Amino acid sequence: MKKAVLAIAFILPLAACTTQERNATIGAGVGTAAGAAITGDATGAIAGGLIGGGVGAATANR
Repeated sequence: MKKAVLAIAFILPLAACTTQERNATIGAGVGTAAGAAITGDATGAIAGGLIGGGVGAATANR
C-alpha cells in the first residue's frame, strides 16, 4: 500500500507539466532504472538518468 501511495505522489504532479517536462521526467526515470539494471551501480544509474532525460526532452518537439 505504501508503494502505491508513493507512486501516486510521484505521478500526480506530472499532470501539471508541459509535454517536454513530462517526457524529460519519464525519460530520466526509465534511463535511471535501465542504467542501474545494466551496470549495477550508482554511476550507471546517474548516467542513464542524464541520458534518458536528455533524450526525453529532445523528443518532445517532434
